[in-house]
Amino acid sequence: MTQITTHSLGFPRIGAGRELKKAVEAYWAGDIDRAQLQAEGQRLRRAHWELQAAAGLDVIPTGDFAWYDQVLALSATLGNVPVRHRLGYENQGETATDTDHQCTHTGLEETPEAPDGPCTQADLDTLFRMARGRAPSGEATSACEMTKWFDTNYHYLVPEFHPEQHFELSYTQIIDETREAIAQGYRAKPVILGPLSYLWLGKEKAPDFDRLDLLENLLPAYQTLLAQLAEVGAEWVQIDEPILVLDLPQAWRQAFERAYHQLQTPTLKLLLATYFGALEDNLSTAVQLPVAGLHIDAVRAPEQLLSVVDRLPTHKVLSIGLVDGRNIWRNDLRASLEQLGDLPERLGERLWLAPSCSLLHVPVDLEREQKLDAELKSWLAFARQKVTEVVALAQLLTPEPDERAREALEQSDRAQASRQQSERIHNPRVRARLEAVTREDSQRQSPFVERIRRQQSLLQLPLLPTTTIGSFPQTRDIRQTRRAFKLGQISEVEYQNRMRGEIADAIARQEQLGLDVLVHGEAERNDMVEYFGEQLDGYAFTQFGWVQSYGSRCVKPPIIYGDVQRPRAMTVQWARYAQSLSNKPVKGMLTGPITMLFWSFERNDQPMAETARQIALALRDEVKDLEAAGIQIIQVDEPALREGLPLRQSRWQGYLDWAVEAFRLSVSGVNDETQIHTHMCYSEFNDIIGAIAALDADVITIETSRSQGELLQVFEDFDYPNDIGPGVYDIHSPNVPSVEAMVTLLERAAQHLPVERIWVNPDCGLKTRGWPETEAALANMVAAAQQLRQAYGKTAAERAKQRRA
Repeated sequence: MTQITTHSLGFPRIGAGRELKKAVEAYWAGDIDRAQLQAEGQRLRRAHWELQAAAGLDVIPTGDFAWYDQVLALSATLGNVPVRHRLGYENQGETATDTDHQCTHTGLEETPEAPDGPCTQADLDTLFRMARGRAPSGEATSACEMTKWFDTNYHYLVPEFHPEQHFELSYTQIIDETREAIAQGYRAKPVILGPLSYLWLGKEKAPDFDRLDLLENLLPAYQTLLAQLAEVGAEWVQIDEPILVLDLPQAWRQAFERAYHQLQTPTLKLLLATYFGALEDNLSTAVQLPVAGLHIDAVRAPEQLLSVVDRLPTHKVLSIGLVDGRNIWRNDLRASLEQLGDLPERLGERLWLAPSCSLLHVPVDLEREQKLDAELKSWLAFARQKVTEVVALAQLLTPEPDERAREALEQSDRAQASRQQSERIHNPRVRARLEAVTREDSQRQSPFVERIRRQQSLLQLPLLPTTTIGSFPQTRDIRQTRRAFKLGQISEVEYQNRMRGEIADAIARQEQLGLDVLVHGEAERNDMVEYFGEQLDGYAFTQFGWVQSYGSRCVKPPIIYGDVQRPRAMTVQWARYAQSLSNKPVKGMLTGPITMLFWSFERNDQPMAETARQIALALRDEVKDLEAAGIQIIQVDEPALREGLPLRQSRWQGYLDWAVEAFRLSVSGVNDETQIHTHMCYSEFNDIIGAIAALDADVITIETSRSQGELLQVFEDFDYPNDIGPGVYDIHSPNVPSVEAMVTLLERAAQHLPVERIWVNPDCGLKTRGWPETEAALANMVAAAQQLRQAYGKTAAERAKQRRA
């Protein structure tokens, strides 16, 4: 039997104990210097290389480590650094853009503020200015836009493109780290995002130009990068082109051949990596490119395996992703072996095995978990375990598998049998309730135009009502209190008293600021999904199952292992207490069924639509209990709605049908007078605006600040029927926005929407911010709303009065 090569497409960078998060945040706070931060990064990289090599991987990835985001790191590598983020340039406040001043390397006009010279050279602080709008060095300015990485909950920094843009090698992190790995004796495979996917994921920042036109300018920088990777000793480079699983315009499909013919080099072998779906109509393009190998995702798209093998030229490597890189369920090794069939004989040494995608999307090490019960733990695998599964599969394909591989197969068989036979997975009561659901259960009593009239009569809100998205700063005291309660160091009574104190403080601050609709601040919540999952049957939780969401922000997704139901009320006592402290309406705050599904590790043994409907019924009970407790406004957040959209448009409608139905099922049991809000953030919603309208939420709040209001353009062509709150400032940046900046964005919103239907709010929750910046930003937000109430004057107020009459 010939040798099968094993490798990984990428490993989690944050560390099993979130070491990278802690180090980066310490650097931002000034608690450590750059040398200390870099030393911690080097320690983590080496530990991860050693872990993967010890497991038996033949080829170890480099370039998967990033201080904030891998797309951001590539932008810096290619010299695509917006002028406002370059050290030495004076900016014009948080609204400064690249049209304010340009250097000659962009191909645009030079100004005295942008002298000639190699101004695109980047360092660590450059990356942090791009990501956060602020770093320990340089002036504060607006951050780059951030959005979801395909259909995952990971966020990347969106590249910005200008006509005639110049690219040059300006940041050498991946080169340096590859040299470092090779010097330590590893067979290193650098991982970079390919040029077509890089362009696709970015945005034009000037009118009437197509970013695909920049391909010829971009390729020389890629050629230089590849040449330098070859110089430091790389044999293979993994070049990711995940857009090959999307619906691509013909011009983009044709550009692949042109690009990869230019990227050919006799000193390097390119492994073209695709993932998250099937190649389908891009199959011919992918297999014909002049590369040495192709990686496909056989977990998300097992149906494509044989067609790819049949079309792949006989001289090319085929890397097959058989271990799920996006979920935590243990691989069924026997099923994977059956899936491969006779491919080992057909492909010989051209067969490589790997996870389906980068392991960035799963936690680091299951062995750290001490509180999961033995049965459930036996069903799971995190990144470290998934690496060993890849190696075990390769070993099991040899004539004489080693003892470790044989034992892995036996454990896999036992785990699959245990899961299939376990009584904890299926709940007859949940199944019976689902079968009793009717179409009417997903319909509000009256149309929006009637509901909003009754709601405004009850709520008596002013024009441009102000509110926040839900969470307020999670201070050290709050986190320590929650931790002390979990450890049994304080009683439940003491815990609840402290939380009530935090809620009272949040209400008082909001009253002082003059906000119109208040929130309780969510002091008692560790995470918007985990908090609810902990109180629902069918969910399980880890101690250390951290996954990077963006930058230094990590989440600990729950695991949905069985049928979901709500044993008891989850939020009512906190909402009732908060409302008792104010005469203003206080929103009840829930996380919607689609977000509860996609921001968890979902079951893989039943359709996702079925799980979503189970969660919806559990939330429906909570919504009705909140209403019964006197809560007049209930917000059910669905930031993951767009994230769940299938990558191929032909499958969109089927998904949207069940996703919209699940949301409506969760909220439609209330009276007309109860106002339902929802929130969505950091995704492109323009192409599903019809489905968002179909949710029939009375008020929706969205992100518009980082994108400079781009999402508002959809309302030029779509008459959105309900109320909407365009987020007027970026909470993911520590910068405090000015009144003027928020007024400008609201004025832009008023060009697209009737002013009486506009709410004023931040673009997301304020959990990660500190109180001083939060209060300063909200004070400016309230001032902006008050200024515009006066500016729009009697005309808008009269229209609003007529509408609400």
